[in-house]
Amino acid sequence: MSILALRDELVGRDFDDPGRWWPEHPDLVGGRDRQAGGTWCASRISTGVTALVLNRPDKRLADPGAPSRGVLPLLAAEHEEQWERHIEVTGMASFRLVLAAPDRLTTWDFDGAALTAQHLEPGTHMVTSGGAEDGKAERYLSTFAGGDFPRDWLDVLRRTDPRDDPASLVVRHEHENDQHEHQVFATVFGEVLEGAPGQLQLRFTRTPWGTHEWQRLDLN
Repeated sequence: MSILALRDELVGRDFDDPGRWWPEHPDLVGGRDRQAGGTWCASRISTGVTALVLNRPDKRLADPGAPSRGVLPLLAAEHEEQWERHIEVTGMASFRLVLAAPDRLTTWDFDGAALTAQHLEPGTHMVTSGGAEDGKAERYLSTFAGGDFPRDWLDVLRRTDPRDDPASLVVRHEHENDQHEHQVFATVFGEVLEGAPGQLQLRFTRTPWGTHEWQRLDLN
């Protein structure tokens, strides 16, 4: 199982590089969001399973007191398809959760009201926050499907400049929030990983890709 995962986030939101940050989940490795304490991508070394969460636009804000979406990859990597038993999604902001295991690939979409699961066929898939309508898969999927991992995949990443374009692999969008504060939303982190039961090979870097070295973790 091979994965390229990119994190798009406000550039001022601090996060930690991948590590074992959660004592309650000692077998999980992932980058940690310092604001909410969760993650966007978590891998379980013993099973070779990785779970990722992507924000969806249907319901942008969670209800007061609802859990952060950053807990979802931790629960899915730990409990796999049984993750729903360990959290109440009612009131959460909308999301797309991906569970990638050595023998299967499953996604769940929550639009703020209903949770829908989909089992994907074996092959190369591209899962994005915007879904098929954002144009990323149409532009890049065939290149990834026909390229060698990770060399050709990383070459695509290095050749792509940040754009204010939802179909771009690497994005950068400047705007003012409701308080008239200038904010930048961009692709801030990338990782490539290969997972199998008992083994995880992970390389990661922060943007810009051309000036930051890709660090490597080999865990078992």
